[in-house]
Amino acid sequence: MSDITIYHNPVCGTSRNVLALIRNTGEEPTVIEYLKTPPDREKLVQLIAAMDITVRSVLRKKGTPYDELGLGDPKWTDDQLIDFMLQHPILINRPIVVTPLATRLCRPSEAVLDILPRPQLGAFTKEDGEAVIDEKGQRVTKS
Repeated sequence: MSDITIYHNPVCGTSRNVLALIRNTGEEPTVIEYLKTPPDREKLVQLIAAMDITVRSVLRKKGTPYDELGLGDPKWTDDQLIDFMLQHPILINRPIVVTPLATRLCRPSEAVLDILPRPQLGAFTKEDGEAVIDEKGQRVTKS
């Protein structure tokens, strides 16, 4: 069993790329499809605290009821925003990855590389065709 967990949405390209980057290290992570099995309040609060980011930074806007619920209004407290995420898990931005090194919201997908305990085993190209890892397992630097 892996000590890496990904809160994953298989419909999301970024989430699929992150999962593939994890697998490119030889690890098979625990995959939690958070829309089918959402975290409970305690777990969500724990993940946000571990990422050391604000509750608002975990809110996803695109393709969610964010606007119709008026979640951009500063009147909402962190607890209320968490309540909305629990009621509508699609509001939880993804993918969130937990490793022995850190917990991170991996947007862009390359952010996962900083928290993986094992190196990349070979070349990796994102779904959009962008090369991220070369054949030696090293990050491709953008020019």
